Amino acid sequence: MNRNDQDFLVQKIRTQYTEKEHTDLDELKELDSKVRRPANVFAYIFGSIGAIIMGSGMSLVMTDIAKTVGIADPMLYGIIIGIVGMLMTIVNYPVYKRILSSRREKYADKIIAISDKIMKG
Repeated sequence: MNRNDQDFLVQKIRTQYTEKEHTDLDELKELDSKVRRPANVFAYIFGSIGAIIMGSGMSLVMTDIAKTVGIADPMLYGIIIGIVGMLMTIVNYPVYKRILSSRREKYADKIIAISDKIMKG
């Protein structure tokens, strides 16, 4: 390993142990993640639950689980459960967009002020 490679490696390791100063760019990144995180968490959880419910309805229709559970007419219940799950997944994106836009409105002034400060130097 040559000297330049050693210096680079030493510097890389050293930066992991030194305190990093908090800049305006770091604050801007934190605010941006603060805006996006709740909407993303909601969308992932709600969409996953909707997909599981839709899959449960499909399973009820296409397999013999209904006999095991004791459901006499699995087609009707499976279709209803599947439609509920499908509706959940369909409304997921509009709800996500609404949450995101409301959070953007809430933090827009702070983000624009910090970004203007960074851009002006």
